Amino acid sequence: MAPSTIFHLGLFIFTLLIHFSYSDPGLCCPRTNTSLLNFTSHFTMEQHQLRGIFSIIDDCSFRVSKFDMLAGADVRWWGAVGVDFQNLTSGFPVSDSTLNKTYKNDTFTVRLRKNVTWDQIKLVGIWDIPTASDFGYVLLNDSTNGAPQPTVFDNCKVLSDSYRIRWSLKEGEKEVEIGLEAAIGVEDYMAFGWANESASGSLMVGGDVAITGFDGDGVPFAHDYYITKYSECIIDDDGNAQGVCPDTLYKPTDPVVLVNNTKIIYGHRKDGVSFIRYSRPLQSNDSSYDQKVDPKANMIVIWAIGLIKPPDSLRPFYLPQNHGGSYGHLTLNLSEHVNDCLGPLDAEDKEDQDLVIADKKEPLVVSSGPALHYPNPPNPSKVLYINKKEAPLLRVERGVPVKFSIQAGHNVALYVTSDPIGGNATLRNKSETIYFGGPEAEGVQASPAELVWSPDRNTPDLVYYHSLYVPKMGWKVQVVDGGLPDMYNNSVSLDDQQVMLFWTVSENSISIAARGEKKSGYLAIGFGRGMVNSYAYVGWIDDSGKGRVNTYWIDGNDALSVHPTKENLTYVRCKSENGIITLEFTRPLNPSCDRNARHECNNIIDPTTPLKVIWAMGAQWSDDHLSVRNMHFVTSKRPVSVLLMSGSSEAEEDLRPVLAVHGFMMFLAWGILLPGGTLAARYMKQHVNDDSWFRIHVYLQYSGLSIVFLGFLFAVAELRGLTLNSVHVKFGMVAILLAVAQPINAYFRPKKPDGGEETPSGRLIWVYTHVIIGRCAIVVGIAALISGMKHLGERYGDENVHGLSWALILWFLMGALIVVYLEYREMGRRRDATPGRSSWVLGNGEDESSDLLNQCEPARDKERMEVQLEPLNR
Repeated sequence: MAPSTIFHLGLFIFTLLIHFSYSDPGLCCPRTNTSLLNFTSHFTMEQHQLRGIFSIIDDCSFRVSKFDMLAGADVRWWGAVGVDFQNLTSGFPVSDSTLNKTYKNDTFTVRLRKNVTWDQIKLVGIWDIPTASDFGYVLLNDSTNGAPQPTVFDNCKVLSDSYRIRWSLKEGEKEVEIGLEAAIGVEDYMAFGWANESASGSLMVGGDVAITGFDGDGVPFAHDYYITKYSECIIDDDGNAQGVCPDTLYKPTDPVVLVNNTKIIYGHRKDGVSFIRYSRPLQSNDSSYDQKVDPKANMIVIWAIGLIKPPDSLRPFYLPQNHGGSYGHLTLNLSEHVNDCLGPLDAEDKEDQDLVIADKKEPLVVSSGPALHYPNPPNPSKVLYINKKEAPLLRVERGVPVKFSIQAGHNVALYVTSDPIGGNATLRNKSETIYFGGPEAEGVQASPAELVWSPDRNTPDLVYYHSLYVPKMGWKVQVVDGGLPDMYNNSVSLDDQQVMLFWTVSENSISIAARGEKKSGYLAIGFGRGMVNSYAYVGWIDDSGKGRVNTYWIDGNDALSVHPTKENLTYVRCKSENGIITLEFTRPLNPSCDRNARHECNNIIDPTTPLKVIWAMGAQWSDDHLSVRNMHFVTSKRPVSVLLMSGSSEAEEDLRPVLAVHGFMMFLAWGILLPGGTLAARYMKQHVNDDSWFRIHVYLQYSGLSIVFLGFLFAVAELRGLTLNSVHVKFGMVAILLAVAQPINAYFRPKKPDGGEETPSGRLIWVYTHVIIGRCAIVVGIAALISGMKHLGERYGDENVHGLSWALILWFLMGALIVVYLEYREMGRRRDATPGRSSWVLGNGEDESSDLLNQCEPARDKERMEVQLEPLNR
């Protein structure tokens, strides 16, 4: 045989050996483990959008089919004896094969390591070694073997690049289970349903859709909606629902279980992808608002994704906003088997954890608590919390000291490390670098450890905070260059510590920034004691993704009272990071415009005067005309007085109860007692024969004056000082001075003349002075009361102040009418008076019976007496 022939024959035999050795592992591997032979199960998804079918071929290999997974760092096939944290972290690789790429509906065979047998493992998982992350797993010999995972369906269809629908038809149960899957934000909804094919015009009108998403606590929901017109759900004056509304609004008297036929089954948020599984009957009892679904017919379905507005006090249901440009329709037959979803959805933003931004003045409170939504499973039962948020993403700035108040427990020592797992990592990772913390960084709430960490220029962009003793209790630390604390000289936490305010005052301008501490659609700060009569700055992200900051003047409690203004703002920025809104702007301290022409020209900031700051957050904002009355879901409960020059703040107390007591005391004095004492001196002595009128006059005046003093001291003590910067205070001080002058000049009253003597000029001047000062005090006191009500309304905007002001005015008008009537009676009495009978304004005895303010009357009496006595002289 020729050498060349022998060579080609040998090459052919070698090729055959290679082929049979690797194409089918079963040719060289026994099949003795009959309990696991042909075992088949779906993977349980934990992360990285893992899906697929796992099948055991023989004692040393298994097959994976329809496999989807996003790429990791160093991903291996992993074996463990249990699904708990301890067993998974102490597991081991079961194959030399790696999974360091993205898989899209792939099928392949995996061979076990030579020293690994099925008896050694109870679980086969996909494990990322650098981060100790579990992407998914299969439990061997599981009692639920063969039961589909909630993420698995018979069919899948692509609706858009970021949106899919999966479904499994259950004709025997006369229902269909639907899975909606989209790479969207946590604030977005997913909608899917059947169109009303008989409706004219838009396919959306008359549509029967399910609205799905996640609430503020991360709990999935799915509700039945009906579309009467293409708009946000509103309730008209007749109580009828219109727009995209829940079925329960159209039939509010029917039981919810009969109207809402969409039943939630399962939901999760993983890797920036929302997934909701729900069921609905093919034919519902609600024929008015639910479409009948024929599983064998080609029917038109509609879908949309977009922002959803959470329930509020006015509309306690979810409000899907405009679809944001992603919506459509298609023809679907539920009986057809379809699977055009090749590969996993890959979201641009995969980080759903809360974001905590360190501030150089406010300490970060580190505690420990139960693991509810830990971002990197598997995890221990207890993880680290920062500012009451579970394992958030922590952002710090180079050169800015970070204060920690560590209260996680004596067995939890905080440290910042280069290792993503932590937990005494130096024992297994010799290259670990510790940047902060250690055994001394432990404490409890009663005795916290107060420590400071200053990231420097050598700190990497990404490090991790963890417990020194237990792995995977913390999460990531982003180290960035610069930030709000570096850019601004001062910062304070506003009311409820949910908004941080930053500022820098220059010669003629002020630079301001505000950052929310919770996810929202917009952030607003205002200058004023309340929403009414305030200047507001609102920052939000519009539909195009651009940050906006607009200015407003608010003069009422409804949407029509929010008026856009044109303030001169520069260096305007607004951004949203994981739903956290930050707005920045610079504005002049004193606007250079006509104050009478535009409201915003009166928005003057005096750095030497405390600035009253309020805030609000809500789900959505628009620069168009606002039509929704309640745009916010959380607001500050009270304004904060920000001292711009010192960089401090003080929460302003609600002084309305204090001012109410002060106002009642002043009304009692100036509205009842003091006027009553004056009326007693003026009109009672003609009707009594003793000096009881004088005692009543004195008692009422001194009682009123005592209450005035008490009300004055009460207000000054609660307001912590006295300032003459309001009309009310000026009127009040003048009234008090006039009232105090009365007992003083009464002490220096000239002696009354003896019988038959003429009244001396000093006595006459005193009487005029005493009467005029007393009456002026009453008039000024009434003015102080009315101006006080006006001042209260301007300060707090209370709706009752207007009515109380009119009640006060009516009270004094009634008093004025009574005085006019008494004066009329007095004038008649004088005309009919007999000689020697007169009236007296103020006296202290029976001899003071002449009215020194009416000198003409005694003259006439004297003349008549002389006429009568003349004949006797003769």
